Amino acid sequence: MIAELLALVSAALFAGAAFYINVAEQPARLLLDDRSLLTQWKPSYKRGFAMQASLAVVSSLLGFWAAWQAQDWRWALGAVLILSNWPYTLLGIMPTNHRLEAIPNDQADAASRGLIVKWGSLHAVRTALGCAAVVAYLWASL
Repeated sequence: MIAELLALVSAALFAGAAFYINVAEQPARLLLDDRSLLTQWKPSYKRGFAMQASLAVVSSLLGFWAAWQAQDWRWALGAVLILSNWPYTLLGIMPTNHRLEAIPNDQADAASRGLIVKWGSLHAVRTALGCAAVVAYLWASL
């Protein structure tokens, strides 16, 4: 029972943080000038990555544990969904991140802004995966 609850809570924290980034932080940062935008994005992404990466791993491990304990594949589905953020981030988002991190803050321009806009769209997939994991875990808990 505890594994199920903690899997759900950690997935909900992941999804909530991802949702916040897409609906509050990203639109607010886009109001900044190009240099400030890039300067704000860099540390924000580093801190967010560390938090969300950890939550995804914890939630998936707990989800797989819950699937084994309950003998219910729906917990494994939630675990796969939340864990899929890792390969998606590494393959889908990291190329954009590396390009942004390579730009010196004082050389920010419309191109770096465009990359951050693109990053926001890519990040929305992480939000969707987190929300889908929460739904799967809730379904499994019924």
